Amino acid sequence: MRVFSGILHPDSLVYNTNKEKEEKISSLLIIKGKSQENIDLINAGDIVTVAKLQVTSTGDTLSFKEQPLILPKIEFPEPIVSLAVTPKSKADEDKLGSGLNRLLEEDPTFKVFRNSETKETIINGMGELHLEILMERLKRKFGVEVTLFIPKVPYKETIRSKTQVEGKYKRQSGGRGQYGHVWLEIEPLERGKNFEFVDKIVGGAIPKNYIPSVEKGIKEAMEGGIISGYPLVDVRTTLYDGSYHTVDSSDMAFKIAGAMALKKGVLEARPVLLEPIMNLEVIVPEQNMGDCIGDLNGKRGKILGMEPAQKGYQLIKAQVPLSEIQRYSIDLRSITQGRGNFKMIFSHYEEVPAQIGEQIIARSRQEKEEVKA
Repeated sequence: MRVFSGILHPDSLVYNTNKEKEEKISSLLIIKGKSQENIDLINAGDIVTVAKLQVTSTGDTLSFKEQPLILPKIEFPEPIVSLAVTPKSKADEDKLGSGLNRLLEEDPTFKVFRNSETKETIINGMGELHLEILMERLKRKFGVEVTLFIPKVPYKETIRSKTQVEGKYKRQSGGRGQYGHVWLEIEPLERGKNFEFVDKIVGGAIPKNYIPSVEKGIKEAMEGGIISGYPLVDVRTTLYDGSYHTVDSSDMAFKIAGAMALKKGVLEARPVLLEPIMNLEVIVPEQNMGDCIGDLNGKRGKILGMEPAQKGYQLIKAQVPLSEIQRYSIDLRSITQGRGNFKMIFSHYEEVPAQIGEQIIARSRQEKEEVKA
């Protein structure tokens, strides 16, 4: 902690103004390399270490209860590097959550979230070295061993044309069978609209109680993807015809028929992959600007503009596919000898170029086969 005013002795009782609780200062330490030295008094301007605080966390203000004070919050930089983390064993998996939460309390530049699309736990920090040190502390302090790797890119699937398709599920194996029959019209939606289901059944071609099952089957098929295993988005499906059997039809049969029709229709509707595009802002020394722009162009980036940032530095604004800049901090450090920095946020999804899309689909299918094996 840093002392802004007054003096403090060991064994003093101070007041945590943020938490509105008292805190006992047992000992004051000066860190010198690997060693630490006890001291009897600290003054304004000193930076010291205090151990075994009960209620205090990073960013809190400690004062005396008679003169409570809260200093302005420290503005920490946003994380710039993301890695996926997975426990090495079942025992590590049980302790991983609590260990990460403890690290979050201590380090405001460390972030953790669960990516629901890729089913990965993602950790964010100020650099790969920062994250590696934190994971080493996770092992040393909490006994949790993990593996770090580059996160999967959350691609999506969509279609580019309209089609009409039939889905019929019919099974007869003695006794009551299964029968579901639907006709769907499948067409693309505007980017970001996700999914629409339209019921245009007239004349009781399909009983109303089976229509929600058709929609459920379509949604489940969309979540699993059709061409590569990534979720299908921005699609409108219109249920406009079909048939049923008074005895053999069931919710399950119509759910399967809906899924069958969607899978068949998507393959006819010119399916494509979508990739996340990031808004990227890079601050680089003027002498490195040309190299940086060339590097971004090589990463399929679109340069949006340039403007002066501070003396001797330029700000480059660009849009770049996430798949190309997952390790951008390393590339930028190399180009600028460690003097550049950047930040990025998600912008939108765009179609993946055909040749790259084919490679992603082939890789996804190979991974599925390896999992099955």
